Amino acid sequence: MNVEIWSDITCPFCYIGKRYFEKALEQFPQKDKVNVVYRSFQLDPNAPKKPTFDVYTLVANKYGYSREQVKSMHDNLVAQAKQVGLDYRFDHALPANSLDAHRVIKFADTYGKSEDVLEKLYKAYFTDSKLISDWDTLVDLAAETGIPREEVLNMLNSTRFEEEVLADGREASQFGATGVPFFVFNRKYAVSGAQPSDVFLGALQTAWSEENPIVSLNPDSPPSEQGQMCEDGFCVPKDH
Repeated sequence: MNVEIWSDITCPFCYIGKRYFEKALEQFPQKDKVNVVYRSFQLDPNAPKKPTFDVYTLVANKYGYSREQVKSMHDNLVAQAKQVGLDYRFDHALPANSLDAHRVIKFADTYGKSEDVLEKLYKAYFTDSKLISDWDTLVDLAAETGIPREEVLNMLNSTRFEEEVLADGREASQFGATGVPFFVFNRKYAVSGAQPSDVFLGALQTAWSEENPIVSLNPDSPPSEQGQMCEDGFCVPKDH
């Protein structure tokens, strides 16, 4: 069974939603048969590579809130994050263009390390206040997972994976996504947002049941050959 997760590195709900999904997956009996694929989604493709505003001013300017209102909203996000073991530090976060970070995740997937790099990017942005558009930062984070530094730098110096990142965003739109996180199960069932774990568990169970329906091994056996069972509230031994 395949689960595709569209997200952006600077999206606080994506990191929280990832934790909710992981909790659901851990409870899913067939978790070892679930293939999770991480897809790219840029919330602001036009964002500069170097931040011009902090998070509070950026959101305030975009939506017309006061800086104090935005700060209060993010304080609530900090509390939500703590509930799933995450440490958000918005006061020093550096919002920037995420294209190259997504490219590095794509490149890491060729080493089977896309999730490892994604986790490091989330922590780098939300907790460690690192600039995720900075190539030195990206190379360092990828190297921490065992990916050769020179190969990461060579990739960044090219246009590799740019089209793949953009294609992921277009595909999310085709599925009806208007934001992230966005989860698609077997390309049929979608869950939008950082939903509680039981919502994700239900989606896993639904997709699995459809992909693996129960088949009766004796559907045409006459009653005399059926195994004994209790029915209609009664347990009556059959005559033989």
